[in-house]
Amino acid sequence: MALSKKIMRQLGRTNAEFDLVEEGDRILVGLSGGKDSLTLVHAMKEQRRRAPFDFEFIAVTVDYGMGEDFTDLIAHCRDHDITHFIYETNIYDTAKEKIRKNSSYCSFFSRMRRGSLYSAAKKYECNKVALGHHLDDAAESFFMNLIYNGQMRSLAPKYLAGNGLVIIRPLIQMRERQLAAAAIDNGWPTIGDEACPSMRFDVKMPYARAEMKKMLSEMEEKYPDLFTSINAAFGNISDDTFFDPGRFKL
Repeated sequence: MALSKKIMRQLGRTNAEFDLVEEGDRILVGLSGGKDSLTLVHAMKEQRRRAPFDFEFIAVTVDYGMGEDFTDLIAHCRDHDITHFIYETNIYDTAKEKIRKNSSYCSFFSRMRRGSLYSAAKKYECNKVALGHHLDDAAESFFMNLIYNGQMRSLAPKYLAGNGLVIIRPLIQMRERQLAAAAIDNGWPTIGDEACPSMRFDVKMPYARAEMKKMLSEMEEKYPDLFTSINAAFGNISDDTFFDPGRFKL
């Protein structure tokens, strides 16, 4: 197993900028088995080896309760000496009761999965939860919120959840294609969309995110430095130039 120097260099920069991983942390890494989460868990392992301070991490996979087969993922973690737990839930049965025909499912499963990871973090006495979101996710979320919700909002590298857990995104300044390349180069047993419970429901596909991905791809063809600029802009916000009346009470 080998991660590129670029991935580990960017991981170190992001960690230093936002203090994501710190001395004494016990971190739960959400491991779905996709390219992003597999890259994250291996990057965390390499970071632990290199870091001049001590921290722990465990990998947790949410079992939706629909008969998923995690055999390859369990074996992969065992072979690479990664502490791994399967956290069993009844999300699938709950979804059958809650999701209406032809409704959107992404936000529902995202909330349920996130809540399960939070519960697992409490169970395994972790103070932080690490998620595998990358810069493409942040950019897509920004434009989805802008276009569909009329809101300037993206994905924070670090935030405090209402339950007291600190949520971190160590890969948030990396490109999706970097993570895909890492998975392919290492031959990791990635789990794709077939493991998503929504595939078993008559629900709408997530067209909004697909449209944002397409739009950004077309923009990047015209403006090759687009994502470099987006990454810089997310940390260079002139919030007093927008139309929020609460900011103009002189």
